[in-house]
Amino acid sequence: MKTNNEKPVWRSLLYVPVNVDRYVDKAHERGADGVILDLEDSVTPAEKDTARTLIGEAVEKVSRNGADVLVRINRPIEIAVRDIEASVMPGVCALKLPKVTSAEHVQLIAELVTECEIKQGMDVGSTWLLPMVETADAFFQIDKIAKAHPRNYTVLLGGEDFALDVGFNPDPECYLYPKQQSLIAARAAGITPMGLIGTVADYSDPDAYLEVVRHSVKFGFEGASCIHPANVKPLNEGFSPIASEIDYARKVIEADAAAAAAGRGSFELDGKMIDIPIVIRAQRLLARAEKIAAREAHMAAAR
Repeated sequence: MKTNNEKPVWRSLLYVPVNVDRYVDKAHERGADGVILDLEDSVTPAEKDTARTLIGEAVEKVSRNGADVLVRINRPIEIAVRDIEASVMPGVCALKLPKVTSAEHVQLIAELVTECEIKQGMDVGSTWLLPMVETADAFFQIDKIAKAHPRNYTVLLGGEDFALDVGFNPDPECYLYPKQQSLIAARAAGITPMGLIGTVADYSDPDAYLEVVRHSVKFGFEGASCIHPANVKPLNEGFSPIASEIDYARKVIEADAAAAAAGRGSFELDGKMIDIPIVIRAQRLLARAEKIAAREAHMAAAR
């Protein structure tokens, strides 16, 4: 499989029911890094066949301001196959996979996606996969699921469904262990950790939501999905390095270069000892800031 598909930065992924025109028509105005056209929970069983036929037109609409487009498919394999065949196309950069059960499940879907890309004349490997772990049984396979295929962009814990299956209340303290485990599984697989330490269902208080995002950043998460446009701004803000962090990272890099020239591997900066892990963290922060700046410039140019 080709591996030259540059990995995007997704701070915010906004769910939009593909069969609700008023949401699709306004999705490009919301400022999300990506829009997830939903074929699953927000579409009734009676509407799913019709919903598939709307994807192509919806892709053009929601991407008008430069947002990436994803599609969340359904879980029953019979429906999933039809969803994949309808969704893999130029303009769709990823599929979100609900209720993944195993690494083999991901690999089977990846094989089908490859066949669809070839039929569409696309580069093989153009479509990322975002497997979602939503059951207690699958949770104990999360490390294998994360490493299942090079197409994996992340591995996600499906908050509400997971809480229902396990039997805990969807409160932040209850999510702490499973969310951390999903993050560690993603890091071990070399993929992007996404999610919030908490539930994505509450969108009534943007300031409180922003605090949840910032709390999640401390743990190492880099982006999350949301179901309401009001959450897009706090996600973008919270998952972006702030100016003071960027300035300090630059100081660290510059001081490290000076120390290296003097033959030193560690050095003092602003009263603190700086060594290799801190330098690497600064390098990563600057690289992420540059990617975010490039995305925002691209989206501004598309408006």
